[in-house]
Amino acid sequence: MLRALFLAPPGAGKGTQGPGLARAHRVPYIATGDMLRAHVADGTPIGQAATAYMDRGELVPDDLVVQMVYDRITSPERLSGFVLDGFPRTIAQAEAAYEWGRAAGSTFHAVLSLTVPDDELLRRIVERGKQSGRSDDDLDTFRHRLEVYKAETEPLIQYYRSRGILREVDGTGSVDEVGGRLEAALDGLDLT
Repeated sequence: MLRALFLAPPGAGKGTQGPGLARAHRVPYIATGDMLRAHVADGTPIGQAATAYMDRGELVPDDLVVQMVYDRITSPERLSGFVLDGFPRTIAQAEAAYEWGRAAGSTFHAVLSLTVPDDELLRRIVERGKQSGRSDDDLDTFRHRLEVYKAETEPLIQYYRSRGILREVDGTGSVDEVGGRLEAALDGLDLT
């Protein structure tokens, strides 16, 4: 069963491509952004703690995200496959995820990095903001989120490249074209 991570800047298409990839491989799609928004909507302690960070376009602290994802992957039963979107986002989170995976014998098969030019990301976010009304889709917040991504998350590209599991995929084009490239990037992997 596929165990993959999507690693890409905001607006690159993780939320569009991730669910389709998960369906194709019959594994759950786990989006930490969706999980955090659900916690906020439900008023849980995690949601209350995360709200201010999310509204400013900042990353939610590692300890909150790590615990939330760990609880999801291990409870009620440990998941043998999944497509993760939004975790890990920092080197500290990546190291924690690797330790769990090694201990459980279920490290990532692949890290899929969608590459999209900044001007295309901006166009997509403006369009998504018009449709979704999400508070983190206004231009100032998006620009800050992109800066945070480049400072905090982009270093993971080299981290996963050095582990030999990074697959960089052109994220421009139609949904079907990008989906085809993602599947091609997984060709030849041993998904056991």
